[in-house]
Amino acid sequence: MELGISSFGEVNPDHVSGGAKNAHLRVQQLLEEIKLADEVGLDVFALGEHHRPDYVVSAPEIILSAAAATTKNIKLSSAVTVLSSADPVRVFQNFSSLDLVSNGRAEIMAGRGSFIESFPLFGYDLNDYDALFSEKLELLLKLNESEKINWQGHFRPSIDNRGVYPRPLQEKLPIWLAVGGTPASAARAGALNIPMTVAIIGGTPERFVPFIQLFRQSAEKAGHDVSKLPLAINSHFYTSDTYEKAMDEFFPPYELTMNRVGKERGWSPIGRDYVEFMQKSGPLMVGSPQQIIDKIMYFYELFQQTRYLAQLVGGHMIPHTKVLRAIELFGTEVAPVVRKEIAKKQPV
Repeated sequence: MELGISSFGEVNPDHVSGGAKNAHLRVQQLLEEIKLADEVGLDVFALGEHHRPDYVVSAPEIILSAAAATTKNIKLSSAVTVLSSADPVRVFQNFSSLDLVSNGRAEIMAGRGSFIESFPLFGYDLNDYDALFSEKLELLLKLNESEKINWQGHFRPSIDNRGVYPRPLQEKLPIWLAVGGTPASAARAGALNIPMTVAIIGGTPERFVPFIQLFRQSAEKAGHDVSKLPLAINSHFYTSDTYEKAMDEFFPPYELTMNRVGKERGWSPIGRDYVEFMQKSGPLMVGSPQQIIDKIMYFYELFQQTRYLAQLVGGHMIPHTKVLRAIELFGTEVAPVVRKEIAKKQPV
């Protein structure tokens, strides 16, 4: 199983037109986090695209390219690229460039995104939410297959036997489909034979078992080899030396973040009791290294995932030394044990 980190790059907004000191510091911290993740042997680091003042990453491939210069082995991915409001040609070119800079370590995680700010920003109508994603995913996959393409769609000018450059160092860019729980999304990923990342943020993990089954059944029905189809599980994460320390450090920024977003979306406010329940019975991956190991293995019993992405929550709201410590523990104490346990379960 691959083990990695994802981040939205939470930042304390500068609210200035220039001289963005908080944004500058946060980007430098992210580069340090990615470098450390590589050094401790984690497999992937992924950055989410957002267009809000509270997140610093609007162009993941730019920051990932900077990280490529200081890392050697770790895969560099978006989490996600908001494909619905992007130009697939430019997305492909940017990530192909990242692939060349990183010696073949670039990935794209395509999704609709967890927020909608990019739609009006780039001139798209939210009424076209599903159609935009379907059309643009089709074009991105086509770009990944061949150097020159002919293509015609509704939301973008046609492409008439044009080459798209540069091409990546890898034979093809790994393109993952990121989903939140819509059955149609799982069925589409399976039918298209696209690796899927499932973000489990609320509810109980068991609820997602039929969802994963639908993904694999759709792939099998379409004639694909399910045993070779990657699956990633993504959930909120934080670890420290003990459960008490991890929860004390994690809860304040998590409560602030979730209640801020919840207010926008009409959710009820959450408190510590809810967070502790979600840690015990829900998807929250918070606690000591052993508790993290146990929960990843529990996820594996449910889903047989090939990748687990730990979404760090906190950013500037947790001292950076503690964020780095969480990454270090994940790479040095959690990952070796999980890999050893997974290896025992593989057929000889």
